[in-house]
Amino acid sequence: MQETRQNKISRLLQKELSIIFQTQTRAMHGVMVSVTRVRVSPDLSICTAHLSIFPSERSDELMANINRNIAQIRYELGTRVRHQLRIIPELRFFIDDSLDYIEHIDELLKK
Repeated sequence: MQETRQNKISRLLQKELSIIFQTQTRAMHGVMVSVTRVRVSPDLSICTAHLSIFPSERSDELMANINRNIAQIRYELGTRVRHQLRIIPELRFFIDDSLDYIEHIDELLKK
């Protein structure tokens, strides 16, 4: 039962975070941030989100910017989901580099 609730909240947070990042990166031309995976702790207090950043050369710069603005992102998330969640979870962001890994494997296979 608890796992079903975690999955529903994970999907909700993934959708809302993706909308937030889409609106924030709209002003930055040539940059795209996708929320690939979201996990929520069993007590719903911690949200771990994996972000895929294109182009990958700017991923360190953008992750530093995102980590500096976690409080603002959490506030905006709270305003969007305030009717669905009582407590807004603490946010943690990580880079999802699986697409870069797949691209590297493809290059090795072509050789």
